Amino acid sequence: MILGASSFTGSPRDLHGSVEYIELYIPKLGVYNGLTLETKKLDRVLDEISIYDFAATVHAPYFAEDSKYPPALQVDTAQMGEREFTLLEESITLANRIGAHVVVLHPGRVGSNREKSYLSMVNNFNKLASVAEDYGVTLGLENKEGTDPSNFCCEAKELSKTIEAVNSEHLKATFDIGHANLTCGGDPEKLREFVRTLKEHIIHLHLHDNSGQWTEKYDGDAHMAPGEGCADFSVLKLLSGYKGIYNFEVFSLEDLLFGKKTLESAFKL
Repeated sequence: MILGASSFTGSPRDLHGSVEYIELYIPKLGVYNGLTLETKKLDRVLDEISIYDFAATVHAPYFAEDSKYPPALQVDTAQMGEREFTLLEESITLANRIGAHVVVLHPGRVGSNREKSYLSMVNNFNKLASVAEDYGVTLGLENKEGTDPSNFCCEAKELSKTIEAVNSEHLKATFDIGHANLTCGGDPEKLREFVRTLKEHIIHLHLHDNSGQWTEKYDGDAHMAPGEGCADFSVLKLLSGYKGIYNFEVFSLEDLLFGKKTLESAFKL
Protein backbone atom coordinates (compact mmCIF):
# COMPACT_ATOMS: atom_id res chain seq x y z
CA MET A 1 0.00 0.00 0.00
CA ILE A 2 1.43 3.36 -1.09
CA LEU A 3 0.64 6.19 1.35
CA GLY A 4 0.63 9.92 0.70
CA ALA A 5 -0.49 13.13 2.39
CA SER A 6 -1.54 16.54 1.16
CA SER A 7 1.05 19.27 1.55
CA PHE A 8 -1.13 21.12 4.09
CA THR A 9 -0.86 18.14 6.47
CA GLY A 10 2.67 19.09 7.47
CA SER A 11 6.11 20.03 6.21
CA PRO A 12 8.21 17.46 4.31
CA ARG A 13 10.39 17.20 7.41
CA ASP A 14 7.34 16.42 9.56
CA LEU A 15 5.95 13.89 7.08
CA HIS A 16 9.23 12.11 6.47
CA GLY A 17 8.98 8.48 7.48
CA SER A 18 5.16 8.50 7.61
CA VAL A 19 4.30 8.61 3.89
CA GLU A 20 6.04 8.14 0.54
CA TYR A 21 4.14 10.77 -1.45
CA ILE A 22 3.19 14.40 -0.97
CA GLU A 23 0.27 15.86 -2.89
CA LEU A 24 1.23 19.42 -3.81
CA TYR A 25 -1.96 21.32 -3.03
CA ILE A 26 -1.42 24.28 -5.34
CA PRO A 27 -3.94 26.77 -3.84
CA LYS A 28 -2.30 26.46 -0.39
CA LEU A 29 1.30 26.11 -1.52
CA GLY A 30 2.03 29.87 -1.56
CA VAL A 31 3.73 29.80 -4.96
CA TYR A 32 1.38 32.21 -6.75
CA ASN A 33 1.33 35.99 -6.59
CA GLY A 34 -2.08 36.68 -8.05
CA LEU A 35 -1.97 34.82 -11.36
CA THR A 36 1.82 34.76 -11.55
CA LEU A 37 3.56 31.50 -10.69
CA GLU A 38 6.66 32.51 -8.76
CA THR A 39 9.24 30.01 -9.92
CA LYS A 40 11.76 30.73 -7.15
CA LYS A 41 9.18 29.94 -4.47
CA LEU A 42 8.16 26.80 -6.32
CA ASP A 43 11.79 25.72 -6.65
CA ARG A 44 12.25 26.06 -2.89
CA VAL A 45 9.22 23.83 -2.28
CA LEU A 46 10.51 21.23 -4.74
CA ASP A 47 14.00 21.35 -3.24
CA GLU A 48 12.61 20.63 0.22
CA ILE A 49 10.62 17.68 -1.11
CA SER A 50 13.67 16.27 -2.88
CA ILE A 51 15.79 16.51 0.30
CA TYR A 52 13.48 13.96 1.93
CA ASP A 53 13.15 11.89 -1.24
CA PHE A 54 9.36 12.22 -1.62
CA ALA A 55 7.51 11.43 -4.82
CA ALA A 56 4.54 13.70 -5.56
CA THR A 57 1.12 14.18 -7.06
CA VAL A 58 -0.48 17.56 -7.82
CA HIS A 59 -3.83 19.06 -6.81
CA ALA A 60 -4.75 21.78 -9.31
CA PRO A 61 -6.65 25.01 -8.50
CA TYR A 62 -10.44 24.74 -8.26
CA PHE A 63 -13.54 26.72 -7.26
CA ALA A 64 -14.05 27.39 -3.55
CA GLU A 65 -16.53 29.54 -1.64
CA ASP A 66 -13.99 30.23 1.07
CA SER A 67 -12.61 33.65 2.00
CA LYS A 68 -9.20 32.07 2.66
CA TYR A 69 -8.94 30.67 -0.86
CA PRO A 70 -6.75 32.79 -3.22
CA PRO A 71 -9.23 34.72 -5.41
CA ALA A 72 -7.01 34.65 -8.50
CA LEU A 73 -6.89 30.83 -8.43
CA GLN A 74 -10.64 30.23 -8.65
CA VAL A 75 -11.35 27.72 -11.44
CA ASP A 76 -14.83 26.52 -12.39
CA THR A 77 -14.20 23.74 -14.90
CA ALA A 78 -17.69 24.26 -16.38
CA GLN A 79 -16.88 27.90 -17.23
CA MET A 80 -13.30 28.16 -18.44
CA GLY A 81 -11.47 30.86 -20.36
CA GLU A 82 -7.83 31.50 -21.15
CA ARG A 83 -6.97 32.30 -17.51
CA GLU A 84 -8.39 29.02 -16.21
CA PHE A 85 -6.79 26.89 -18.92
CA THR A 86 -3.42 28.53 -18.23
CA LEU A 87 -3.68 27.79 -14.50
CA LEU A 88 -4.54 24.15 -15.04
CA GLU A 89 -1.90 23.70 -17.72
CA GLU A 90 0.67 25.05 -15.26
CA SER A 91 -0.33 22.30 -12.82
CA ILE A 92 -0.07 19.69 -15.58
CA THR A 93 3.32 21.05 -16.63
CA LEU A 94 4.52 20.90 -13.03
CA ALA A 95 3.41 17.28 -12.77
CA ASN A 96 5.40 16.44 -15.88
CA ARG A 97 8.45 18.24 -14.51
CA ILE A 98 8.53 16.33 -11.23
CA GLY A 99 7.36 12.97 -12.56
CA ALA A 100 3.95 13.13 -10.90
CA HIS A 101 1.57 10.86 -12.78
CA VAL A 102 -1.68 12.26 -11.33
CA VAL A 103 -3.15 15.77 -11.33
CA VAL A 104 -6.35 16.09 -9.29
CA LEU A 105 -9.13 18.24 -10.78
CA HIS A 106 -12.52 19.28 -9.43
CA PRO A 107 -15.72 19.11 -11.44
CA GLY A 108 -17.48 22.34 -12.37
CA ARG A 109 -20.46 24.24 -11.01
CA VAL A 110 -24.02 23.57 -12.15
CA GLY A 111 -24.90 27.20 -12.94
CA SER A 112 -28.26 28.52 -14.12
CA ASN A 113 -28.52 26.05 -17.02
CA ARG A 114 -27.48 22.59 -15.89
CA GLU A 115 -27.36 20.94 -19.31
CA LYS A 116 -25.39 23.78 -20.90
CA SER A 117 -22.92 23.89 -18.01
CA TYR A 118 -22.47 20.11 -18.10
CA LEU A 119 -21.73 20.05 -21.83
CA SER A 120 -19.27 22.92 -21.38
CA MET A 121 -17.52 21.00 -18.60
CA VAL A 122 -17.20 17.85 -20.72
CA ASN A 123 -15.80 19.92 -23.59
CA ASN A 124 -13.25 21.51 -21.25
CA PHE A 125 -12.20 18.10 -19.92
CA ASN A 126 -11.72 16.91 -23.49
CA LYS A 127 -9.27 19.75 -24.03
CA LEU A 128 -7.51 19.21 -20.71
CA ALA A 129 -7.19 15.45 -21.31
CA SER A 130 -5.47 16.24 -24.61
CA VAL A 131 -3.03 18.55 -22.81
CA ALA A 132 -2.44 15.88 -20.16
CA GLU A 133 -1.70 13.34 -22.88
CA ASP A 134 0.91 15.66 -24.37
CA TYR A 135 2.65 15.82 -20.98
CA GLY A 136 2.29 12.14 -20.08
CA VAL A 137 0.02 12.89 -17.10
CA THR A 138 -3.36 11.49 -16.03
CA LEU A 139 -6.09 13.73 -14.63
CA GLY A 140 -7.97 12.41 -11.61
CA LEU A 141 -11.45 13.95 -11.57
CA GLU A 142 -12.65 14.09 -7.96
CA ASN A 143 -16.18 13.40 -6.74
CA LYS A 144 -17.60 16.33 -4.77
CA GLU A 145 -19.88 16.25 -1.74
CA GLY A 146 -23.63 15.96 -2.30
CA THR A 147 -24.27 18.32 0.61
CA ASP A 148 -23.38 21.05 -1.91
CA PRO A 149 -25.56 20.21 -4.94
CA SER A 150 -24.24 23.22 -6.86
CA ASN A 151 -21.29 21.00 -7.85
CA PHE A 152 -21.35 18.45 -10.65
CA CYS A 153 -20.17 14.87 -10.11
CA CYS A 154 -21.29 14.40 -6.53
CA GLU A 155 -22.87 11.08 -7.49
CA ALA A 156 -20.78 8.18 -8.77
CA LYS A 157 -23.01 7.73 -11.82
CA GLU A 158 -22.50 11.30 -13.03
CA LEU A 159 -18.75 11.14 -12.44
CA SER A 160 -18.56 7.85 -14.37
CA LYS A 161 -20.72 9.31 -17.14
CA THR A 162 -18.40 12.31 -17.44
CA ILE A 163 -15.25 10.20 -17.65
CA GLU A 164 -16.86 7.92 -20.24
CA ALA A 165 -18.04 10.90 -22.30
CA VAL A 166 -14.46 12.21 -22.54
CA ASN A 167 -13.25 8.66 -23.29
CA SER A 168 -9.55 9.31 -22.71
CA GLU A 169 -6.96 7.25 -20.87
CA HIS A 170 -5.79 10.58 -19.44
CA LEU A 171 -9.01 11.37 -17.55
CA LYS A 172 -9.88 8.99 -14.70
CA ALA A 173 -11.29 9.35 -11.17
CA THR A 174 -9.95 10.45 -7.82
CA PHE A 175 -12.25 8.76 -5.31
CA ASP A 176 -12.72 11.01 -2.29
CA ILE A 177 -14.24 8.84 0.43
CA GLY A 178 -15.04 11.81 2.68
CA HIS A 179 -17.05 13.52 -0.05
CA ALA A 180 -18.75 10.25 -0.94
CA ASN A 181 -19.67 9.71 2.72
CA LEU A 182 -21.48 13.06 2.72
CA THR A 183 -23.21 12.28 -0.57
CA CYS A 184 -24.35 8.95 0.92
CA GLY A 185 -25.51 10.53 4.16
CA GLY A 186 -23.16 8.37 6.21
CA ASP A 187 -24.89 5.19 5.02
CA PRO A 188 -22.25 2.43 4.60
CA GLU A 189 -24.36 0.43 2.12
CA LYS A 190 -24.82 3.46 -0.11
CA LEU A 191 -21.09 4.10 0.17
CA ARG A 192 -20.38 0.55 -0.98
CA GLU A 193 -22.64 1.02 -3.99
CA PHE A 194 -20.86 4.29 -4.76
CA VAL A 195 -17.52 2.44 -4.85
CA ARG A 196 -18.92 -0.37 -6.99
CA THR A 197 -20.25 2.14 -9.54
CA LEU A 198 -17.02 4.11 -9.80
CA LYS A 199 -14.29 1.54 -9.16
CA GLU A 200 -13.32 0.78 -12.78
CA HIS A 201 -12.32 4.43 -13.23
CA ILE A 202 -10.44 5.01 -9.94
CA ILE A 203 -6.70 5.76 -10.14
CA HIS A 204 -6.25 7.86 -6.98
CA LEU A 205 -7.73 8.09 -3.47
CA HIS A 206 -8.38 10.93 -1.02
CA LEU A 207 -8.87 9.85 2.59
CA HIS A 208 -10.55 11.92 5.30
CA ASP A 209 -13.67 11.65 7.47
CA ASN A 210 -16.81 13.51 8.56
CA SER A 211 -20.19 13.02 10.24
CA GLY A 212 -21.99 12.22 6.97
CA GLN A 213 -24.24 15.26 7.45
CA TRP A 214 -24.47 18.83 6.22
CA THR A 215 -23.16 21.49 8.60
CA GLU A 216 -22.84 25.22 8.22
CA LYS A 217 -19.07 24.89 8.07
CA TYR A 218 -17.87 23.62 4.67
CA ASP A 219 -21.19 21.80 4.05
CA GLY A 220 -19.98 19.15 6.50
CA ASP A 221 -16.70 18.57 4.64
CA ALA A 222 -14.65 18.68 7.85
CA HIS A 223 -11.60 16.69 6.65
CA MET A 224 -11.25 14.93 9.98
CA ALA A 225 -8.85 12.08 10.55
CA PRO A 226 -10.13 8.75 9.19
CA GLY A 227 -11.82 7.03 12.13
CA GLU A 228 -13.03 10.23 13.81
CA GLY A 229 -16.24 10.37 11.76
CA CYS A 230 -18.63 7.74 10.45
CA ALA A 231 -17.14 6.81 7.04
CA ASP A 232 -16.63 3.06 6.63
CA PHE A 233 -13.08 2.72 5.35
CA SER A 234 -13.44 -1.03 4.89
CA VAL A 235 -15.26 -0.25 1.61
CA LEU A 236 -11.81 0.40 0.13
CA LYS A 237 -11.30 -3.36 0.14
CA LEU A 238 -13.75 -3.43 -2.80
CA LEU A 239 -10.98 -1.87 -4.90
CA SER A 240 -9.22 -5.16 -5.47
CA GLY A 241 -6.15 -4.68 -7.60
CA TYR A 242 -5.87 -0.96 -6.83
CA LYS A 243 -2.20 0.01 -6.97
CA GLY A 244 -2.44 3.78 -6.65
CA ILE A 245 -1.81 6.14 -3.74
CA TYR A 246 -3.85 6.30 -0.53
CA ASN A 247 -3.59 10.06 0.00
CA PHE A 248 -4.61 11.50 3.38
CA GLU A 249 -6.29 14.92 3.14
CA VAL A 250 -6.03 15.91 6.80
CA PHE A 251 -4.72 18.98 8.61
CA SER A 252 -2.07 17.65 10.98
CA LEU A 253 0.53 14.95 11.48
CA GLU A 254 -1.49 13.67 14.45
CA ASP A 255 -4.54 13.19 12.19
CA LEU A 256 -2.37 11.43 9.63
CA LEU A 257 -1.02 8.96 12.20
CA PHE A 258 -4.51 8.34 13.57
CA GLY A 259 -5.80 7.82 10.03
CA LYS A 260 -3.06 5.34 9.22
CA LYS A 261 -4.16 3.19 12.17
CA THR A 262 -7.78 3.38 11.00
CA LEU A 263 -6.80 2.32 7.50
CA GLU A 264 -4.76 -0.57 8.83
CA SER A 265 -7.68 -1.74 10.98
CA ALA A 266 -10.14 -1.42 8.08
CA PHE A 267 -8.10 -3.76 5.91
CA LYS A 268 -7.90 -6.33 8.69
CA LEU A 269 -11.69 -6.55 9.03
